[in-house]
Amino acid sequence: MDPRKIFDTIPEQFDQYRARYSTELFKDLIAYAEVGPGKDVLELGPGTGQATDPILATGCNYHAIELGEHLFEMMKRKYGAFPNFKIVNDDFITYDFGDEKFDMIYSAATIQWIPEEIAYSKCFELLKPGGTLAMMLMIGDYKTPNEALYQNIQKVYDAYFKPSQPYTHGKFGYLNAPAYGFTEVERRDFYGTRVFNTEDYLAYCGTHSDHISLEEPYRSLFFEGLRKAVEEGGGKVQYNDTYVLYLTKKAL
Repeated sequence: MDPRKIFDTIPEQFDQYRARYSTELFKDLIAYAEVGPGKDVLELGPGTGQATDPILATGCNYHAIELGEHLFEMMKRKYGAFPNFKIVNDDFITYDFGDEKFDMIYSAATIQWIPEEIAYSKCFELLKPGGTLAMMLMIGDYKTPNEALYQNIQKVYDAYFKPSQPYTHGKFGYLNAPAYGFTEVERRDFYGTRVFNTEDYLAYCGTHSDHISLEEPYRSLFFEGLRKAVEEGGGKVQYNDTYVLYLTKKAL
């Protein structure tokens, strides 16, 4: 399976448990890029809409491209009634946008799945002069709130986490945009907290790409190990989240 389509195997679980980023981040992004009616915006790989609602609600001309067929169908069900919503089920790498140009292109932890040279070069080509490229990701810290629980969870990972498709997409150069013609990249951080009970934590873990690909016998041993660690640690896992927003522009 194309590793970029791994999330397409769990659309309902992905929709329920993946984080929606932060209200403050979107307010900042919308103001920075001046997103609103009459502006053309493209979201790369929206999944099931984790970063869609605040942008769509501005009244902009929202466009999205989603590789996964099931994720695409869910996006249509959720947002298809909005007159300013448009989505295509295709591969950003090869899709021909024709004469379309955008005032903003944005990605919520999707652009890292595209080879850097292709991602930046194609985004640059598709942006209007002065347009914004926004790239966001989330860093979840569950060590600081409960280090003992964190250490016990790490023991489970050490013993049983043997994914058939290891995650290898964390090396995207978010600061490398100027090498492809963009202005200097600005990083802005925002913060939030999530608290999971045992069952929700297991379900959330099951939405990570390398966790989805776990095979037996490791899969059962891994998730049972997580369950035991969390229950013995009080039945709660807290994340202190950092929502990272990288902003850059195509010069006028």
